[in-house]
Amino acid sequence: MSEQAAFTWPVRVYWEDTDAGGIVFYANYLKFFERARTEWLRQLGIGQQALRDEVGGMFVVSETQVQYHRPARLDDLLLVTARVRDAGRASLTIEQRAFLQPAQADLPPLLLCEGTIRIGWVDARHLRPQRIPAQVLAALQAPR
Repeated sequence: MSEQAAFTWPVRVYWEDTDAGGIVFYANYLKFFERARTEWLRQLGIGQQALRDEVGGMFVVSETQVQYHRPARLDDLLLVTARVRDAGRASLTIEQRAFLQPAQADLPPLLLCEGTIRIGWVDARHLRPQRIPAQVLAALQAPR
């Protein structure tokens, strides 16, 4: 596990996120993870469209591993985290978690789901692997 502080992004559960039972559909946690990673990059000054336009590359998901612990439900407020677990020259493994933010401020968040997402850097035009730009790696690995 990385010693780097995790980025945290709040996500509210809407009707569209749930199944007929009012429980978050399992695949939607991957959407929540994606939103948190995107906002994390944005906070670091890394706009994904700008990278594609200016550098000609982009991140793509190559592998996911997710473990579900407890369900989230309609109207729950989740806290979704992201942090680099491993960094290579052409890929990153991101550790992500989704917590239920309790209604009472004195209670700790409850872990609902956790996983790792491996993303690779590719040439946007041909989708061939390339090295992650040095400035992107530096921003992702900088202590916060």
